[in-house]
Amino acid sequence: MGKLYIKQKVFSIGESFTVKDENEVDKYFIKGSFLSIPKTFTIKDANGNEIGVITKKVFSFLPKFFVEVDGQEVMTIQKEFSFFKARYRIDGYGVSVQGDWWDKHFEVLSRGKVIGHVNEKWFTWGDTYEVDVHDENFEHIMISLVIAIDFVKNEERSTAHSNH
Repeated sequence: MGKLYIKQKVFSIGESFTVKDENEVDKYFIKGSFLSIPKTFTIKDANGNEIGVITKKVFSFLPKFFVEVDGQEVMTIQKEFSFFKARYRIDGYGVSVQGDWWDKHFEVLSRGKVIGHVNEKWFTWGDTYEVDVHDENFEHIMISLVIAIDFVKNEERSTAHSNH
């Protein structure tokens, strides 16, 4: 079991993130596409190998995001129609989320078994996620899922601000 920390740079135009281990060593690098369609985030390990890509589907009535890990599409995150609170469904790879993922405190399960926990750290400048990975075989999926959820939340905030 290991801990990872994902810190979003607060004023980063290129939407870059780093993922550090518990010793503050850079382990993964995330780069968002800037002003391109479709909007994507690419995740690379410390050796520069691509381990994941999150893509927002361009022509969709409700927002939909594709999550690819190690070259395979493993899940989608789809906004569901709701009048009051934003609701999303995660499909694929037997992955589910329990808890309040909108407030960034949740467990990630694969086929009913807990594979990790995610908690937001409030005392830091910018968003920082603490990710406990229980099974290192799921580390790439955990990182990709957290980045995808953050992407969904940022899209939701952008839409809310542009409507006001």
